[in-house]
Amino acid sequence: MKIAFVGKGGSGKTTLSALLCRHLAALGHPVLAIDADINQHLGAALGGADGTGATAPPMGEHLDVIKDYLRGSNPRIPSAVLMVKTTPPGPGSRLLRTDDANPLWARFGVDVGGVRLLATGAFTEDDLGVACFHSKLGAVELLLNHLVDGAGDYVVVDMTAGADAFASGLFTRFDHTFLVCEPTRKAIAVHDQYREYAAQYEITVSAVGNKISDDSDVAFLREHLGADLRACFRHCPPVRALEQGRPFHLDDLDPATRSALATLQDLVDGTVRDPGRFVAQMHEIHRRNARAWANRAAGVDLTTQIDPAYRPPYPPVPGPSTAPAEITG
Repeated sequence: MKIAFVGKGGSGKTTLSALLCRHLAALGHPVLAIDADINQHLGAALGGADGTGATAPPMGEHLDVIKDYLRGSNPRIPSAVLMVKTTPPGPGSRLLRTDDANPLWARFGVDVGGVRLLATGAFTEDDLGVACFHSKLGAVELLLNHLVDGAGDYVVVDMTAGADAFASGLFTRFDHTFLVCEPTRKAIAVHDQYREYAAQYEITVSAVGNKISDDSDVAFLREHLGADLRACFRHCPPVRALEQGRPFHLDDLDPATRSALATLQDLVDGTVRDPGRFVAQMHEIHRRNARAWANRAAGVDLTTQIDPAYRPPYPPVPGPSTAPAEITG
């Protein structure tokens, strides 16, 4: 399952991304974590027992390497120069799996407590004033388009703040999106905006309350989010330790926090995947980007990169969701 954490800046996306990664890895699942936030703090949040965190090589500075590997022998992509962030896989393309040994994982991945961490990288001095962060997010979009995650695999992406994900096709690349909400009007506004944009794309979105102080905070979120609210995370000393760079073990978490993490896993495991929609949206977004700017930049018609008959070997679709209807935490 491909999972995204989105929400207002400062809502706790990175913290919850790291907690879920550690929870899943502790259960023995292959976990791929991708830091796609401009602030690049996921490595620190994933810090192991010593609290040191980790830094992954910046993928966004090496898009040519990523493109050249992924295109493989695909006859529709004669060179990496003609490959853009939305280019879909086809016959001959190299596909990725979360737990395989490939040159991209070897070059850009680091292990943090059993979690493989990748990162887009932050702005460099050369980027300031001349580039936007979306150019670096292209690495994540390419990887997700070429990633075949199997049963029991989890890919967790810490996304940029607010509705910024809609500036690219990344928002359609996830099986389940968790929208992190503090009990504030600003967070509710971001939720409503994200929900409005996502509605036409049939994206599975669940709201997750965070930084909850008492039952009145839960009541506030439930009033404004309704059935979208599926779990809540209350203030927890070990989580505060994580945010302050101090080590902690998952066993230090209180029962309510562990229960909320289990609920997130249940929601993900119960998500019904639709590989056909995933591929159709991939192709449509590539067409839109090609016509809007990529054809002009490349000097050729990049819509010919789409092989309409090709389907990546995605795993079978699981059964209907059995996730609990009541929120926890």
